[in-house]
Amino acid sequence: MKIALIGASGFVGGAVLKEATSRGHEVSAIVRSPEKVATHDGVNAVKADVTDAGALKAAISDSDIVISAFNGGWGDPDIYAKHLAGSKAIAAAAKAAGKRVIIVGGAGSLEIDGKQLVDGPDFPAAYRDGALAARDALSALRNESGLDWSFVSPAIHLAPGERTGKFRVGGDQPVFDANGESRISVEDLAVAIVDEAVSPKHIGKRFTAGY
Repeated sequence: MKIALIGASGFVGGAVLKEATSRGHEVSAIVRSPEKVATHDGVNAVKADVTDAGALKAAISDSDIVISAFNGGWGDPDIYAKHLAGSKAIAAAAKAAGKRVIIVGGAGSLEIDGKQLVDGPDFPAAYRDGALAARDALSALRNESGLDWSFVSPAIHLAPGERTGKFRVGGDQPVFDANGESRISVEDLAVAIVDEAVSPKHIGKRFTAGY
């Protein structure tokens, strides 16, 4: 496939880039700073501003699918507005270009007993605004028409680790392991994302993955 990968130099984006190229896919790595993109065969780094839907449409026009690992910037006091604006522009560009899109969001909007994690008193304050923006981006997608979208939330605990290729996929609730933990490596999250790109099972839906 030809994959347009937005945010290819970030934590999740870098893992998706590695996973996609390891399977032989061609990747247009759409980033603000092309020099930060890891060098792989089949990768073309493209500089683009995610808030410019017109430029983004042109950047993704030759691709079969768009995967967005865009993040508004942890630690930025304006992360809510930036993340939501970028997410909306990405969806608009994909719709205008007629492309299927997979949006990577956070775990904050996953639900336990009908309540979203981000609304809980123990949710880390440093991540709240970004999580709220991702939640609102998901709500906007659910009201969208004429766009084939999927939204992926990682497990509650996402960290560098091992690529095992063995995990379970869920919907709006976290996937917990035998120890009652919701966790996945970024490498296995990338496997789940590229799997969805190749064999879509969650069009118009959110999914999550965990051990």
